[in-house]
Amino acid sequence: MNTLVNESLPDLGVDQENVPLPEENVRTHVCGLLTSLYPRPETTERRSQRRYPFPYLVQLTPVGEEGTEPIGETVVVVGKHLSERGLGFYHLKPLPYRRMIVSIEVSNGSWVGFLIDLTWCRFTKQGWYESGGRFLEVVPSPVSNKD
Repeated sequence: MNTLVNESLPDLGVDQENVPLPEENVRTHVCGLLTSLYPRPETTERRSQRRYPFPYLVQLTPVGEEGTEPIGETVVVVGKHLSERGLGFYHLKPLPYRRMIVSIEVSNGSWVGFLIDLTWCRFTKQGWYESGGRFLEVVPSPVSNKD
């Protein structure tokens, strides 16, 4: 470990021979933060599909229970995780709809749409909501029709 000997440090009962360098102190705190954010799971993952971090803006458009016609305003949410079967995301306000079209920009302004059935929602400590659901089918994105 690199150490810093500083003659100007007051004698506080600290071994001045082993004071960590600033970058080591930063690294130690970042490692502690990462450990608290990404703890090693103590149990086996119950989900059968792997989830991938998905920190992208996503557009959600509400649709009726039986169709894919938009019935309300599109809202923008922040993605959390994406799997082959569904999506988890954060949003600021409650969503009064269960079925929505998830529109994701894929490249050069083109969009892909998925009909999603929202199956869960929880309020976070920071005042946001976290929700998620299962993809039902691929559908035309209403966002691509706006242009």
